Amino acid sequence: MQTTRVVVPLEEGGKDPIVTSRTNPSRALPLRLIQLFGMFLSLCIAFWFVSVYAIRHFGVQSVMTSVKSTFQPCFNQENNLDLWIKPPSNLMHTMSDNELFWRATLVPRRKKYPFRRVPKIAYMFLTKGPLPLGPIWEKFFKGHEGLFSIYMHSLPTFEPKFPPNSVFYNRQIPSQISEWGRMSMCDAEKRLLANALLDISNEWFILLSESCIPLYNFSVIYHYILKSRHSFTGAFDDPGPFGRGRYNDNMAPEVNLSQWRKGPQWFEVNRKLAVNIVEDTTYYTKFEQFCRPACYVDEHYFPTMLSIQAPHLIANRSLTWVDWSRGGAHPATFGRADITEEFFKRVYGGQQCTYNNQPSSVCFLFARKFAPSTLEPLMNLSSKVLGL
Repeated sequence: MQTTRVVVPLEEGGKDPIVTSRTNPSRALPLRLIQLFGMFLSLCIAFWFVSVYAIRHFGVQSVMTSVKSTFQPCFNQENNLDLWIKPPSNLMHTMSDNELFWRATLVPRRKKYPFRRVPKIAYMFLTKGPLPLGPIWEKFFKGHEGLFSIYMHSLPTFEPKFPPNSVFYNRQIPSQISEWGRMSMCDAEKRLLANALLDISNEWFILLSESCIPLYNFSVIYHYILKSRHSFTGAFDDPGPFGRGRYNDNMAPEVNLSQWRKGPQWFEVNRKLAVNIVEDTTYYTKFEQFCRPACYVDEHYFPTMLSIQAPHLIANRSLTWVDWSRGGAHPATFGRADITEEFFKRVYGGQQCTYNNQPSSVCFLFARKFAPSTLEPLMNLSSKVLGL
């Protein structure tokens, strides 16, 4: 180590000069590095002994397993077309209605699909809970997997107990309470449409209740609907007190009296009109504020809105048959004693309508309202009358 001798001059009258020694710091640095390296080497040796001890006592496999369980490689996250075209595997989700409606109305701008798409029909059941006529529908859907989807909107407290082999198993969507004649009923219908729109293969959307039955087999209904140029929703101008008499002047300017329409709530619409219904906020606000009992919003909202937005795309009739001949605010409900061959001859007979701008005698594909007691006679007649 090199030292430097420094001579400090004496003050006046002082003693002899003092010689001091100063150590050069550049020479002290290597010693510090050697000390740090020694400490690092000691830690490495200690870590090596601990690792050998752990492997001998716990095994290499357990150590590797613990490491793998905490490592999630980012490249395992797929980002391909399947993420967009595969329907949700679980219908239950935590989206709010606003989030759901926004997601459901994301529409591709290119008409041609870049994959093989088999059009499906979404059967949407608006129910209180159980499906007493479920066996009829099970028979209807059997053998046609891949051509339909099922969605159920029930009371939030209802816990379905369908077996795993049922077409209704795990087909319940997040639901809320809906009341007849109020906007909550239309909310439930929009909720069904929005959930069904998440499956890109659903091309048509049919609203049904737990009291509905099919009047034909699956193939007849499938081809009738998919070949139609029009969607089906009843929409007519009723000049009486239960039609125009329910109009509120506050609906203008969005809805004028001449545009006010009435119709049954049971509809069959294609994908384009389903998106129109779900995305609407303009007419929704007006109907929510100014169509309350005795204005029954589920009879006016969709018929009026679609008549204004797309009059050329709707047939102005529903495909669901009901019997109003008994009078009252609700159609007739049929019981066990009503279910005979003669009854169905009356249902099928005398039908005259327009289908794809041509006269047709097949005007209804579904019928309601059938009580739970009708299940047994319906099952007995299903092959002979319904073609199931």
